[in-house]
Amino acid sequence: MELEKALHHARALVLHDLSAGGADDAEVVSLLEDAITHRRWWVEQWPQGAGFLPGLVAQDMQDALLTSHGRWPLCPLHRDSADPHALVVEPELGEDAHWVCPAQAEVVAAVGELR
Repeated sequence: MELEKALHHARALVLHDLSAGGADDAEVVSLLEDAITHRRWWVEQWPQGAGFLPGLVAQDMQDALLTSHGRWPLCPLHRDSADPHALVVEPELGEDAHWVCPAQAEVVAAVGELR
């Protein structure tokens, strides 16, 4: 039950961030469901990693969207620059995942709190 709760929580956080950037169409939500299915197996094997799910699912979505939609989410600090770039998730494997601008090493928002 707790694992399901953690999976639903991670899904909700990442869906919020997708919606904030307008990347929440049916195809993308289907990719999110695939990521959750994959992470369900992962967290069943390692229940202690449940707190890592939001960051891992966010990274899964970045990978899934790269080929079909491009970089996501674009850094709001440099959106209008000549070199727009995607935010990165830090820590890569840990709790309390945040979106970070890699150019400035600045925290932009927690996963699930993009605007």
